[in-house]
Amino acid sequence: MQYLKTYLKTITDRGNIRLAESISKTAEEVGTRHISRFSFCSHEIGLLFGNVQSGKTGQMFGIICKAADMGFPAFVLLTTDNVVLQQQTLERVKADLKGFCICGENDSGLFIENRLMDPVIIVLKKNARILRLWANVFASTGFMKGNPLFIVDDEADAASLNTLVNKGRQSSINKYLDSIKNGASSSIYLQVTGTPQAIFLQTMASGWHPYFTYYFEPGDGYLGGDFFFPKNRIADSIAFLEKTPNPERSVVVHHMAVSGQIVASGGSVCNCLLHPSVRQAVHGRYEKSMLAELAWCLEHVDDEFRTELKTVYEALSPEKADKVDFESVFLSAKKLLENHEVKILVMNGKHDVDSSEYSSGSNIVIGGNTLGRGVTFPALQTIYYTRTSKKPQADTMWQHSRMFGYDRDPGMMKVYIDEPLYKLFSDINATNNSIISQIERGSENIKVYYPEGLNPTRAAVLDNKRVFTLSGGTNYYPFDPDNSSIEDLDNLLAVFDEKEPSYQVGLRLMKEIFSHITSAEDFDVSSFVSVLDAILSEKPSAQGILIVRRNRDIAKGTGALLSPNDWSLGNSFTDCVVLTMYKVTGRKGWAGRELWIPNIKLPSNMVYYDVKDSDEESAE
Repeated sequence: MQYLKTYLKTITDRGNIRLAESISKTAEEVGTRHISRFSFCSHEIGLLFGNVQSGKTGQMFGIICKAADMGFPAFVLLTTDNVVLQQQTLERVKADLKGFCICGENDSGLFIENRLMDPVIIVLKKNARILRLWANVFASTGFMKGNPLFIVDDEADAASLNTLVNKGRQSSINKYLDSIKNGASSSIYLQVTGTPQAIFLQTMASGWHPYFTYYFEPGDGYLGGDFFFPKNRIADSIAFLEKTPNPERSVVVHHMAVSGQIVASGGSVCNCLLHPSVRQAVHGRYEKSMLAELAWCLEHVDDEFRTELKTVYEALSPEKADKVDFESVFLSAKKLLENHEVKILVMNGKHDVDSSEYSSGSNIVIGGNTLGRGVTFPALQTIYYTRTSKKPQADTMWQHSRMFGYDRDPGMMKVYIDEPLYKLFSDINATNNSIISQIERGSENIKVYYPEGLNPTRAAVLDNKRVFTLSGGTNYYPFDPDNSSIEDLDNLLAVFDEKEPSYQVGLRLMKEIFSHITSAEDFDVSSFVSVLDAILSEKPSAQGILIVRRNRDIAKGTGALLSPNDWSLGNSFTDCVVLTMYKVTGRKGWAGRELWIPNIKLPSNMVYYDVKDSDEESAE
């Protein structure tokens, strides 16, 4: 049986031809580049990276089918620790994938009975009890001792990583996942996520850093980071709270205008989302506020509400349906208000809300942490986002951005947000684009960097002895450097007259300079080269500043390399890389010989993260 061909036909028969083409491309490329090279006697980790809410499930299924076509008999598909999500995934596997033996968490008997005669897919949630149970099933049957296992871990950065790494122990879920993959004769463990920051900051020694990474592009009609947070401009869909006199009323009126347009044009659902805080008491206050605003709309439906609705209506430019006349929109919105058909749904630990409650009709959803991974809101057109944190984490913030997706109408989107929070999201999107560029250019050492104050992920999953930071605006130079060829450096730098204060040069020249520099652990040349590569991946012609000085009679170990003038000169350039090259005489240490010594300063207010697999702690 050709599993991938059968799955693609299932997708095509539903009318999703473009989706089938995308899945085919991903599956064939992952198969050719990575699965075909698998030795069937090793354990390898890979990463499938796609944008948040961009259709990763279909891509995962395509890869599973391709792997089955290439000889893998057993698959474990992991979901987050959510009963409903695990069941939804199981039902989707049964509906979409033909020819497999499909097992849920309680189907160990079916697994044993099948004896791998048909390729098997076991859908499990990442729960310690469930994983321990299946680790025992695999061990007791012995099927996997002579067979490879293919594990697909959806949202792999969420619960799979070791949260006790800094305590010298292994968290339960991480331990049982290790047991499952290592209990097979060989395995491919495919991590899947839209927020890979924590994964890229794992060490190779941990066993959780990907050997390979594949990025798949979103399909047509996807609204993602570049739509909401474009570079060098503010998106039309953004409304800053600082410039909105009555934001909560604006949110409600906008939602009513879009609901009216959707209903009047034959649509069935329109959602609005408020994400103010993690605190349930705050959710309650916003619930009362939304009720009050809806009451105001109803009370003033034929006068002030109609006027405000007309203003919003005129700014709408729907693309998924023809724009209906204002009177039809107004009458649809008025009917929703008069019949009290606009539902307010509070989602948090105190209130359970089933997805069916916001799959149709006009809804205003309010919540906190429950608005994260795995929760999808159809036709989400209005977002009110004010959630902040004293120590914001990029991956958590991005996963809570439920605004992304395919079924949004770009001409009717509106996100109400304050300017500092918008800046944080813009910074996260910029780093996401950098990660994508690095992957597409084949970079082996993916660099993650963020502005000061924005952490990439939670600290608990990062080995603080192996993950360190390079701070922009700080001057770094080696205590004990060496030149692989001082003659080559002399020739490379000959055109740069030291009488000139500085030169603008391409970062590729800086990489060439660093290729002739070696150093002890205190100054890892490869780390700085990787940062240069990360910048070049976004802008291949990126420029920096080069300062060249010769005949420097500086003593080794004095704690200062740059002269006060050169230090001030370098610090005057804040938004680019500054590389200062000093040629010392060698009369005061330095093994009595001339030597070129680098001093590098990265762009200010940025923090670059680096991972070391050395047994020694990295010097900062």
